[in-house]
This record gives sequence, C-alpha cells and structure tokens, in this order.
Amino acid sequence: MAMSSLSLNWVPPTFPKKSNVPQSNELARPNSLSLQNNSATCPKETISNEENNCKRRQLLLGVGALTANLLPAASLLAEEIPPNYSSFVDIPDGYSYYYPSDWREFDFRGHDSAFKDRFLQLQNVRVRFIPTDKKDIHDMGPINEVVYNLVNHYYAAPNQFVDILDMQERTTDGKNYYTFEYALASQNFASTSFTTIAIGNGRFYTLVVAALERRWKRVRNKLKVVADSFRVLDI
Repeated sequence: MAMSSLSLNWVPPTFPKKSNVPQSNELARPNSLSLQNNSATCPKETISNEENNCKRRQLLLGVGALTANLLPAASLLAEEIPPNYSSFVDIPDGYSYYYPSDWREFDFRGHDSAFKDRFLQLQNVRVRFIPTDKKDIHDMGPINEVVYNLVNHYYAAPNQFVDILDMQERTTDGKNYYTFEYALASQNFASTSFTTIAIGNGRFYTLVVAALERRWKRVRNKLKVVADSFRVLDI
C-alpha cells in the first residue's frame, strides 16, 4: 500500500478500495487487550481458533497488568465499560474503542482490528490508520468539507447514492474527533454507517461501524456507542 501525508483538500489516494465483504480469518492481536464489562472470561466456542483467541486475551490481561507499556492506558482501563460491551485497547498502535461483547474478532483486509456480529457479517466495526504530517483533525479542514470529501470521493462507489445524515465534533482528553453518519445505496445494496476520524501519533485514524440499512433503526443507538467510544492514545 502506498503511504502519503494528508493535505487540506484531498481525495484520499492512499487507501485502495476495499471489499465490503469481510474476511473470515480470526486475528492474532499481540499486545492488545479485549476486556468485557464484567470480567475477562470468554464464552465457550466450538471453533478452535476462537478458543485460542480467548485464551490469548486472558493471558494478555494477566501479563499486561504487570507490564509498564500499559501505563499510558491505565486511566482508560479503569473506566467502567458500558453493559453488554467490551473494550479493545491497542497499546502499540495507540487507540481504543468499545464493541458489543457478543461480537467476535475477525480479519478485515487492510484494517488493523475488526469485530463483527456473529450472525450478520456486514454489521461490524473496523479500524485502520495511515501516516500523516498533520497534528490535529482540524488541520484537514472544517468538518463539513472533510466529511463531504471522504464520503463522496472515498467511501461511496461510483454507482452509489450518498446521504450524509449527521456530523458531530467532540474533544476528549485534549484530542479532537469528527464523527459522521451517512447512508450509501445502490440498486441492490444499502448500508448506513458511523465513522469517527482523528489524528495523533503521526497517524490518521479511521473507525467505521456499519449495518445494513434495513436494520439501522434497530441498531443505531447501539452502534453510536461504538463510534463515540473511539479514542487515540499517546504512544
């Protein structure tokens, strides 16, 4: 993948288009933690890869509590996780977010981490990042310009209709975030998503959490928690 810095008026050239169909391989995520609301225990699974992932996350939790590299996220780990959510914390890559605790980790090509609904693969969250020389999301431009460029020139395929539904800006722990809601529709397929973007650690981070349009009203509030939970950690 060719990497480049972001400029103010840009059509993101560094992200090749990705398939909307997630890959099914389970991820190996060393140096990251997936913590549930009540404990670090995992449900029984019939797939051996998921059992291995579960044991790995338990081991990471036990070892991580004793390692110094968890200190930058100590305050995050101390926060109460919302009911029915788990917390994913990636210390080396500098980010964290919540995801529904009944979702499972999987490999979404070109992304650093991803979780999906056990039965609805297109209902998922994924995160990736690219290098940038920008210091803050405001360096990219006003939220309306940035969102319009991203949705129309990157997220939407040429045959899709775009409907930008909402844009929000927030500041958490001194870092600025843009979160926006938008629908993409073609003749045979329609989806709605939240995307949260932020800049930190010399990286442009993108979190996308999506569902099929016909389910959006039922799951919107649930997925908004995921979008609003995204945080960039100092590394």
